[in-house]
Amino acid sequence: MSTSVTKAGEAMAAEVWFDADMMHVRLLDGREISVPVEWFPRLRNASEEQRKKWRLIGKGIGIHWEDIDEDIAIASLLRG
Repeated sequence: MSTSVTKAGEAMAAEVWFDADMMHVRLLDGREISVPVEWFPRLRNASEEQRKKWRLIGKGIGIHWEDIDEDIAIASLLRG
């Protein structure tokens, strides 16, 4: 029997992308989260190029944008 991630704190990001109004995050377990960019003023005000320059931190427990000094925890996205 396989198990899936059930606790928000255990979720890990694999990929991040943006459209006009939303940030989308694909998790290692296949789920996708979409949240309004408006929730994150630094990302809202960042250029498309700056938004693309993300890296995973802690093996995917968070996302970091060095150019705009922004860090987002996956657990916080799952909590809304």
